[in-house]
Amino acid sequence: MTHQGIQTILPVLLAQADGETATETTGLLDIVLSGGIVGAIILVVLLSLSFLAAYLVFDQVMTLRRSEVLPDGLGETVRQALLTARLPEADAACRREPSVLSVVLLSGMAELDYGWREVEKAVEDALAEQSARMMRRIEYLSVIGNIAPMVGLLGTVTGMIFAFQQVAATRGSAGAGDLAEGIYQALVTTVGGLIVAIPSLAAYAVSRNRVDTLIADVAFQAQHALAPVKRRPTKNVAPPKR
Repeated sequence: MTHQGIQTILPVLLAQADGETATETTGLLDIVLSGGIVGAIILVVLLSLSFLAAYLVFDQVMTLRRSEVLPDGLGETVRQALLTARLPEADAACRREPSVLSVVLLSGMAELDYGWREVEKAVEDALAEQSARMMRRIEYLSVIGNIAPMVGLLGTVTGMIFAFQQVAATRGSAGAGDLAEGIYQALVTTVGGLIVAIPSLAAYAVSRNRVDTLIADVAFQAQHALAPVKRRPTKNVAPPKR
């Protein structure tokens, strides 16, 4: 190919490349804004749900740390104090390290005068209450995981309605370009809903299993720490009415 031919073809190739880049950029922008006001609102809702899910995941990562739920050495400290009947020392140790374990131990020690049966009942009640409290925030991840696909489905339905509306308005003569806007909206919102839902449900499952594991460990350590109470004589005091 001659030098003159190269000079002739090169500008054409550069112009085609610029045109393809502009088309790709415009296409991406069109996809994001394809659904008009309804599509924009749905995408904003999905974006808000994604931010909320990310916050909840971060919150659970910080909250469900073992050191926050089961402080090292607390159970053994309480056990040693109870073995030598030093109840004030056990109580002070729990109050120095606020945690799920300390709340459970304090609930059990509050019933020491009424015997092991009442202590065990208080521990079970405290465990159930703490487990429900820990699960309460995790449940929001499940809610987001179930709502996000529904929001995406709403965008899908409205997008298809828009597409068929174009067909009806043109009496069947609408071309692919006329239908593209509705189809874009339908696909984008569906994908957006799934992108938000899948990680949310995965994080919910992991967090729920983590809570179950931690609560089981709290129950074991509480039983071990309060075991010396079984050998204590019970005072003749009627248990409080629940």
